[in-house]
Amino acid sequence: MRTLPRVFAMRSPNPGMASYFTTTLPYVNADPHLGHALEFVEADVLARTARLAGDEVFFNIGTDEHGTKVYEKAQEVGKDPQDYADEYAARFRVFADRLAISYNAFTRTTAPGHVGAAQQFWKRCQTAGDIYKANYEVKYCVGCELEKTDSELEHGRCLLHPNLEIVLIEEENYYFRFSKYQEPLLRLYDARPDFVIPEARLHEIRSFVAGGLKDFSISRRKEKLPWGVAVPDDPDHVMYVWFDALVNYISVINWPREEGGFTKWWPGVQVAGKDNLRQQAAMWQAMLMSAGLAPSKQVFIHGFLTNGGQKMSKSLGNVIDPMVLMDTYGVDAVRYVLLRHVHPFEDSDLTEESIREHYTANLVNGLGNFVSRVMKLAETHITKPVELTEEDTRIEPAFLEKLAAYRFNEAMDLIFEHIAKGDEYMAEHEPFKKVKEESTKEQALADIEKLVRRVANVAVHLEPMMPATSKAILSAVRENKKPENLFPRLT
Repeated sequence: MRTLPRVFAMRSPNPGMASYFTTTLPYVNADPHLGHALEFVEADVLARTARLAGDEVFFNIGTDEHGTKVYEKAQEVGKDPQDYADEYAARFRVFADRLAISYNAFTRTTAPGHVGAAQQFWKRCQTAGDIYKANYEVKYCVGCELEKTDSELEHGRCLLHPNLEIVLIEEENYYFRFSKYQEPLLRLYDARPDFVIPEARLHEIRSFVAGGLKDFSISRRKEKLPWGVAVPDDPDHVMYVWFDALVNYISVINWPREEGGFTKWWPGVQVAGKDNLRQQAAMWQAMLMSAGLAPSKQVFIHGFLTNGGQKMSKSLGNVIDPMVLMDTYGVDAVRYVLLRHVHPFEDSDLTEESIREHYTANLVNGLGNFVSRVMKLAETHITKPVELTEEDTRIEPAFLEKLAAYRFNEAMDLIFEHIAKGDEYMAEHEPFKKVKEESTKEQALADIEKLVRRVANVAVHLEPMMPATSKAILSAVRENKKPENLFPRLT
């Protein structure tokens, strides 16, 4: 029985507690990209680790299928929006399965259960006096699906989507009384200094809120955008995509039915990119307050991926296709690169050349070579499998502490430190030589057994990060055989 210290601190010290994790839902206006892979894998590691620590886990991913971007893309390819959404939702599900994402639910915002929950949420906020109708002119970025203030624009363009023109919208819409929640949000941030991770993002959102909040539009006229959740009791309007989509975090756990699992799982941990900070850490929290619901447990914000110092984009031709990467290197190798060679909080640069270097140096010549050498010695010289002890399969507290702080790269570094120490031990004690001499054979066999135990412990730590590799290594230890080549050398 594996023993895991209860230091997965963002949960609770109580074994068997319920833990809920969710990613954001990607728009279905394009194929999955490497940024989606990063977010899915990071959240997957959190879910897998919580399960190892004894928690009961619910892990949500899915697709955001309404809004202007999706509607325009469907029109562009001449498809019904629902048919278009169905096609791309299927692609994202295949993508998540290929990445070995251990999700419990794949939420689609076009699903009837979600639509009904979004409408009930609207009614809650309306009853609280936080939804009203008004005529306004706003500057709107289609890329962000957000209204923009002048301070958020540079040369009249959105900083995140400088290739898109800002759209001026002047019409009667429903608005959410965001301004009402400035002080409640500030009190939330002050009371919970770890509410947003990393700390720099908490300071950023606090500064945004402290600067004053403007009510935001939460509907579009159906005659202009027919693709969306119908506003209750008003057939002329559909919900603004962010209002609809954010509700997925609770619709998937059966809100508003108390007996359907909502009270068991909520509040949860949200994983999102830095371009989602305002929506996740301010807008959604204000909406929850309006509906009389608890705020999220925590919001983890990761950075962007760049290539050669530039944001990955099709127009620049520097996009790295994650499906091609998995075909070339294998699924666990892609997970490895995203977890160890991408900073969890800051923007990180990945190129095809750097990925190849990471694969060769650390997986082929590092982990793969270490396991192969040790298990070849064991298969050749040990007559039966090493019987593992509880200590051999114990996860190091420091490893879980790193993951509890979302420092995936540092957790990976700890694993590779153990691999390096194993290589040093082998070089120093030379069991591959001493096992051939009768006078030193007994000590050499003891050294080989010690190395096998280290291999097993490395595999246990790899379980949430590189699950297939972990399974293959532990199987080799149980069978006392050198495994098939874990990471083939590239030609």
